[in-house]
Amino acid sequence: MGGTRPAVRETASGGGTDRRGAVVAALMLAMALAALDSTIVSTAVPQIVGDLGGFSLFSWLFSGYLLAVTVTLPVYGKLSDTFGRKPVLVVGAALFLLGSLLCALAWNMAALIAFRVVQGLGGGALQGTVQTLAADLYPLKERPRIQARLSTVWAVSAIAGPGLGGVLAAYADWRWIFLVNLPIGALALWLIVRHLHEPPREASGARPRVDWAGALAVFACGGVLLTALVQGGVAWPWLSPPSLALFGTGLVLLAAVVVIERRAAEPIIPGWVWRRRTIAAVNLALGALGLLMVAPTVFLPTYAQSVLGLAPVAAGFVLSVWTLTWPVSAALSQHVYRRIGFRNTAMLGIGAASLILLAFPFLPYPGEAWQPMLLMLLLGAALGLFQLPLIVGVQSTVGWSERGTATASVLFCRQTGQTVGAAVFGAIANGVLAARLGGASDLDSVTRALDTGAPAQPVRRAIAEAVHAVYLGAAGAAALAFVVLLVVAPRRFPVLKD
Repeated sequence: MGGTRPAVRETASGGGTDRRGAVVAALMLAMALAALDSTIVSTAVPQIVGDLGGFSLFSWLFSGYLLAVTVTLPVYGKLSDTFGRKPVLVVGAALFLLGSLLCALAWNMAALIAFRVVQGLGGGALQGTVQTLAADLYPLKERPRIQARLSTVWAVSAIAGPGLGGVLAAYADWRWIFLVNLPIGALALWLIVRHLHEPPREASGARPRVDWAGALAVFACGGVLLTALVQGGVAWPWLSPPSLALFGTGLVLLAAVVVIERRAAEPIIPGWVWRRRTIAAVNLALGALGLLMVAPTVFLPTYAQSVLGLAPVAAGFVLSVWTLTWPVSAALSQHVYRRIGFRNTAMLGIGAASLILLAFPFLPYPGEAWQPMLLMLLLGAALGLFQLPLIVGVQSTVGWSERGTATASVLFCRQTGQTVGAAVFGAIANGVLAARLGGASDLDSVTRALDTGAPAQPVRRAIAEAVHAVYLGAAGAAALAFVVLLVVAPRRFPVLKD
């Protein structure tokens, strides 16, 4: 098993503490880059499409980035365990900045999408390695401190991103949305290069072996299957030849991944990730978290605008209030899991989340804005109590040489859950709308009809029922996570000594 290994070399003069603070600042800046990118682009889509054209392709601005981040997470996790965190983080930050610069120079929509994929290749390294270094830098009792800071950065970015993107697109140029990454990323990169010093690796006599065939197979398999999920029911029907071809190819590649990884000496996705009960349970539970997060993040803004009649900015605020309670709850969760354990704390959080999600369909119609806002405040508090103990718990059960792989594994499952959730809940919402309104109605066409002055009352009622169905599905995902933790996870996580 992997042993422990400090990420930052301490010095007798106390410089190690200063250096750790500089590294933490770099991690927060890197996390801000990844968090801002997921929200800042959305508000500038009209300006981007107006300048570059390609309206039929613009959804790939988000899908391409998401695919690249998701499929590279396990690869970067294994590379950070093999070669160290610093080189992976430096390469990831450099790729992200290169992608940002290229996006700002894009001459058409196809080029912009390609450069967004380059950004995503760097974003996968940022997300996974930042979370792993957070565990390397702090012992278990202090780990919630750094995780709470990272959660706060994510929350602030989620609130500030849309506003900043709108301001830059309206008063400057949409290209500044990508250029603003350069000074922030350059500062983070400089702090990492200057202050993150990992101890020399122990000489083993053999060169580290990298499972490049496995990495390529994982990348191809993940890319094909996630593309099928993202585009199915959107770009083409679920049972159409393109959809069936992608799923069939994905299954063949999945079989190839299993064969290659079983034969590899140092597999990208090692078998112990699923053989250990703790990691397997957390992987499944965080996959369910990604699934249920789709309900508020994707469908609540539409509900707020179409059913409650709010303006886009106010609708965004209804969603963003959960970022106020999530980091606070995450920071306070240490006081709970130190008393009742990681598993029980997470079960408490996800049990509460399932009840909150279940309450959403019982809101009065059309209702007031404060009602879903109250539920989102409570949901953020519940999920902060759920997610952080699981991530800290998993990181505490493995040594340094396995921590990157374990962290990337749980983040990969969460990202995959979000992709699956978008496809599943999109199909549920469209099915409810078609049943209520007749024909081949879907959420996008219905919301456009509202904007053009179609009969509002039956349409708004149908949208409310569709979103209610999605929230019921999200409550089911939360209940599934609760059952997984109850049945699969050990009562006490096998925590290693720091």
